[in-house]
Amino acid sequence: QELANQYNTGIIVDQVVLQDVNPPDRVKPSFNEVNEAQQEKEGKINKAQEDFNREVPKAMGEAQQQIEQAEGYAVDRTNRAEGEARRFNALYSEYRKAPEVTRARLYLETLSRILPQAGSKVVVDEDLRSLVPLLDLAGRGGTKTPPAQGGQGGAP
Repeated sequence: QELANQYNTGIIVDQVVLQDVNPPDRVKPSFNEVNEAQQEKEGKINKAQEDFNREVPKAMGEAQQQIEQAEGYAVDRTNRAEGEARRFNALYSEYRKAPEVTRARLYLETLSRILPQAGSKVVVDEDLRSLVPLLDLAGRGGTKTPPAQGGQGGAP
């Protein structure tokens, strides 16, 4: 219709009906190759579009998840730092009121956290005559044998 209008023919194309659209036998192989190439092109375009529709939203979701995790981590670190600063200020305030008591309390709190992880401990007194009864030489897991009475040293 565009060509008819361009040439001012006065013809109006109302309907186009294609009948028996088989190409001549001489060009059939080429015609089929063109059709197959077009179908292959459409198939590859559809496959690429499918991959795009699957991977891009997935990647965007993972990126958003990482952003939210980073934001959560930042909030957590900020809150922890602010809490630690408030704790330090409160501790310093108490320290200024009674330095010796605060030092002793901090020392005892630290020991109560560290000593349970230290395993077995042996405290030796300067007045101790024999160390052997106190050591767990049999390897019974930290139990101490009381020293023998009457000056008779003995190992279990």
